[in-house]
Amino acid sequence: MNDLAFEKPVAVTAGLGTRLEVRNLMDMHRFLLDWPPSRRTSVYSTAVRACEAARMGHLTAEQARRAFESFAKCHQVLWPEVEPLIANHALRNAPASHA
Repeated sequence: MNDLAFEKPVAVTAGLGTRLEVRNLMDMHRFLLDWPPSRRTSVYSTAVRACEAARMGHLTAEQARRAFESFAKCHQVLWPEVEPLIANHALRNAPASHA
């Protein structure tokens, strides 16, 4: 399989709070292949087709990446942009605003 790298990796949850960075088409393919059959939706199928089309040169790696990111959002496995513990700590230590 073509190892076309993404401009920006897609961070996803890979079970039990483990962060996995999907950096290229091969990573994307592996993640989708491991997705439970009972959870394979039309969004999953779109991501699989996008991965295959990019591998064949019919889409760019970035187009496939966007399809994968949509899949991850839809299935709630997209890792948050801000680490949850850091965000929680920052909120607790922020000065109270008085309006």
